[in-house]
Amino acid sequence: MRKIFGSILVLAIVGAVIFFGFAPRWAEESMNKIDGQPLIEVSDEAKALHATLTIIDLHSDTLMWNRDVTQAGSRGHMDLPRLQQGNVALQVFSSVTKTPKNQNYDSNSAESDNITLLTIAQMQPIKTWHSLLQRSVWHAQKLAKAEGESGGELIGVRSSADVDGLLGQRKVKGPQYVGALLSVEGLHDLEGDIDNLDALYEHGFRMAGFTHFFDNALAGSMHGEKKSGLTEMGREAVRRMERKGMIVDIAHCSHQCVAEILAMARRPVVSSHGGVQATCKVNRNLTDDEIRGVARTGGVIGVGYWEGAVCSTDPRATAKAMKHIRDLVGIETVALGSDYDGATTVRFDTSQLVQVTQALMDEGFTADEIRAAMGGNALRVISRGLQPMVEGDAVLPEDRPGQQDAAS
Repeated sequence: MRKIFGSILVLAIVGAVIFFGFAPRWAEESMNKIDGQPLIEVSDEAKALHATLTIIDLHSDTLMWNRDVTQAGSRGHMDLPRLQQGNVALQVFSSVTKTPKNQNYDSNSAESDNITLLTIAQMQPIKTWHSLLQRSVWHAQKLAKAEGESGGELIGVRSSADVDGLLGQRKVKGPQYVGALLSVEGLHDLEGDIDNLDALYEHGFRMAGFTHFFDNALAGSMHGEKKSGLTEMGREAVRRMERKGMIVDIAHCSHQCVAEILAMARRPVVSSHGGVQATCKVNRNLTDDEIRGVARTGGVIGVGYWEGAVCSTDPRATAKAMKHIRDLVGIETVALGSDYDGATTVRFDTSQLVQVTQALMDEGFTADEIRAAMGGNALRVISRGLQPMVEGDAVLPEDRPGQQDAAS
């Protein structure tokens, strides 16, 4: 009996080692890939221009995975050394707290959750095993720890003053300083309580998408079962976020949700990661009317680098989507939204972002247009969006770049 018990114990230990030690790594390696297809040949002109840019990426899911963001990784798409190599000035880090089983772009139930098993396998605090809010809090703590261990090179961004401080550091001391701004991928992490928005704000979150791959208590998802619009809780969330200085993100929202947010928005709205229907007819991508709506708020659209966003991993496809937005409503609405480390397959990681710069040059973008698209526009929206609203504050026509183009 002792031998049998001993054998069972050994098998249990081996199983635990495999589950906790290798399963999370295997999951990330299988989901976040670089396809190895040929890259664009980059000119000296593109390299020189790229080195002068202030680059901002509006979305990555790196915090979901069990690795140290301050260290150069052998898997995934993004970490601090690779951000520095790619000359990224500010990275938006998203908190993913729940994804449905058999996740797809068409229709998903909110009943199942893949992230629970991941939190256990990665040996996160027990409180994150059963609380979506605590998963976001854990992500915030994880990023704060990385900031503290980065030697000052990863800088938390919570206010417009922080943005100014980051840009000052980069100007005086060099481009190794990278800003980090926290976002939420779906406000189901409020757990049905709108007051939990205050908790997210206190932990540093300054942007939030209302839905992810399923409908929730605030709104319908483009990938949900009902694809409905905003609930009363969702409308209250828009109002509170704008007052507090949190940026509203329409990524993954149903068409009705997008329309209702754009109709009530008083501050610039972002679509943090995705593409446009005109160049890639995938349901998550924005229609021309929705692009015009984002432009009317003075917001930006972050274009990604994966199949679901641009129907290719070729950086030229990303440039073509950005060109469509520019031609439709003006350059002021164009931005980057990689969705790095978000279970995506891409052709280049963040250290190789000069690929996008070259692709934009090849599409005929001027140096000033590239400067705006690669980060200048996002910088404007973030700087404005992080300012709490004051009495009587509203988005006025003169505050909305691209307003004339959007209305035409």
